[in-house]
Amino acid sequence: MGKPVAHIAIIGSDKSGKSALAELLVQAAAQAGGESDFDGELDFHEIHDLDDLHEHKHDLILQVVDSTCLEESLLLTPHVIDEDQKIVLALNRYDQLLATEHSLNIPLMRQLIGVPLTTVSSSTGEGIEDLLLLLGEALQRPASTAHPIYHLRDLQDQDAYRAYVHGILMQCLIHAPHDTHASTLERIDKVLTNKWLGFPIMLLTLWGVFECTFTLGAYPQEWIASGIDWLANTLTEWISGSPSSIVHCPSSIVLPWWGSLLIHGIIEGVGAVLAFLPNIAIMFFFISLMEDSGYMARMAFLMDGIMHRVGLHGRSFMPMLIGFGCNVPAIMAARDIKDPKDRVLTMLMVPFMSCSARLPVYMLFVDTFFARHKALVMLGLYVIAIGLSILFALVMKHTRWFRKPADDTVNELPAFRMPTIRNTGAHIWERVKDYLQKISTVIIWASIIIWALKYFPTQDINRVEESWLAMIGQAIEPVMAPLGFDWKMSVCLITGLPAKEAIVSTMAILYDGDNLASAFTPASAFGFMLFTLLYFPCIATIATLRREAGRGWAYFSLVQSLVLAWVVAFTIHLF
Repeated sequence: MGKPVAHIAIIGSDKSGKSALAELLVQAAAQAGGESDFDGELDFHEIHDLDDLHEHKHDLILQVVDSTCLEESLLLTPHVIDEDQKIVLALNRYDQLLATEHSLNIPLMRQLIGVPLTTVSSSTGEGIEDLLLLLGEALQRPASTAHPIYHLRDLQDQDAYRAYVHGILMQCLIHAPHDTHASTLERIDKVLTNKWLGFPIMLLTLWGVFECTFTLGAYPQEWIASGIDWLANTLTEWISGSPSSIVHCPSSIVLPWWGSLLIHGIIEGVGAVLAFLPNIAIMFFFISLMEDSGYMARMAFLMDGIMHRVGLHGRSFMPMLIGFGCNVPAIMAARDIKDPKDRVLTMLMVPFMSCSARLPVYMLFVDTFFARHKALVMLGLYVIAIGLSILFALVMKHTRWFRKPADDTVNELPAFRMPTIRNTGAHIWERVKDYLQKISTVIIWASIIIWALKYFPTQDINRVEESWLAMIGQAIEPVMAPLGFDWKMSVCLITGLPAKEAIVSTMAILYDGDNLASAFTPASAFGFMLFTLLYFPCIATIATLRREAGRGWAYFSLVQSLVLAWVVAFTIHLF
């Protein structure tokens, strides 16, 4: 008979380091063998919120607490204790807390909270073995029914929970007698969060990120593009039997349908998106540095005052920041906002955030039409996205669905941290992997479909005006013509519905490098980028919004985004 399996749920805030800790625990459990008090196997599941705990049966809950942001992290603890299950707390990044010459009275903290806890570091691996032994011990004991927090259960009040956590830290947090290091960091914090200096520093930082993304990414991008051109030309020469001297004149080469599909469909379509992979990796390298160092939290703190002016909770800005990576997890992150009105409104604001799927579209147009001001135009797109989302919230807050007073402000910032190679590499690989997976699935199929619509019924890739694709584009062209978009541009926007990267692959099939610049003016190119920014990100985002906020709000977001995108692009075209 096999060994019993203990299912352990790992929960914590997004920036608590729970993912890295989960990986270390899996490795340590595999190496430990039978050294733990629990004679069985440990199965770890990363949980994103409390709702997920109810969907699966778990033998123990491991809450990961960020020691550099104790008050906000511990606010989750009373809710975890309410689950009436075996619980262990892991105080992650405790080494970073010690580096500031602060510490915690661990025995007293264990007594006040009433659950087993220990200190660990997901960046160095320190304390992982002790945590593994503590998990084994906790699994052998019955769940406690006498937590000190239980006297607050009937209140169900976040303010009461915050006061309780604050009281614990008042007793357990030991401050450094002469904290010169903390004083220096405090002075830096005062500059970065200053209402006059903070915003210029934030904008300058973002401008630097975009400038480095284009400057450093230009070289590998050119290498990839040259390699794809070489592959397409070589295959064209081999399939058609044409000499290399006429390979660069596609109109004079006749390919069989499968050769045209391979070269004009898959290679050109996928290659156009693949060429932007270095830019994606470089941009998320810098974003990862800002997140891991704690500067992203300072940006959220700066925006907190603005969020309150439009009647939103300061925490609403964190899902918006996540939305710059992907709108789907950003909408899910809004679950942590307790007030249902603020939660739904935040979810409706997330699609305004320019996710990474839109980046290839921006980069294509910025390279072609705004080469002298690449970083400035990119920064402008992100500022417009945030500005319109706040304006949208301000309008919606005056409707009967969302009218209410603002809640409390964000009052704790995580400590500054030194980014680690491990975490930064993991963040970059996660984005690169998602990008490659989308290329290998959605982009390939979109390229094949666009090629087929362009190839038939004439079976001639050069007679695109007589193709099915032209028929579809010309049918919707009257709606898009006031924006300065022809039927090809309209088709590109349609193919962006499943994934925005498909816009680039469609353009690679419909346009070549010579006539893209002649098809657009700088004004129409900017209008096209704004339309791409504002109309709903992808079908997955709408599906997630439908599940989290309800069918009505999902359809509202879909229609509202299309109307707003049309109006904004029309305004740009007029001027």
